[in-house]
Amino acid sequence: MKIKTRRFGEIDIDEKRIIRMPKGTMLGFPTHRRYVLLDREETRPFCWYQSVDDPDLAMIVIDPYLFQPDYSVNLNDVLREMAWEESDRSNIVLYTVVNISDNSPPEITANLIGPIVINKRNYEAIQMVISDTPYSHQTNILK
Repeated sequence: MKIKTRRFGEIDIDEKRIIRMPKGTMLGFPTHRRYVLLDREETRPFCWYQSVDDPDLAMIVIDPYLFQPDYSVNLNDVLREMAWEESDRSNIVLYTVVNISDNSPPEITANLIGPIVINKRNYEAIQMVISDTPYSHQTNILK
């Protein structure tokens, strides 16, 4: 399947790898429920969470454990809500949305209180919102 992206032009994706968000959407994007995770060699360790339906919507995401090895999130409620309780936990991955400031030099932060939880087995996802946590929505990933 071909999709249009603002950053990479028209690209081919495997339809089986479309990530659906059946029980919620990304905060601020209530009509966008289908994404694809683009892991591009030239932008690693960053990936792109690209909307399949909107070429202009793509978020930079990163594995939080790369810069916050002790990151700990209780996934029990999400696993139950998404009916993933029986899933092998190795199929569940987390990504955090990255923000790059206009400062000079730019600050690069990640939102650790709103991780995207993806089930790689069935290609479903949900964005969690964590309350009562020591984490921040602006964690500097370069420190």
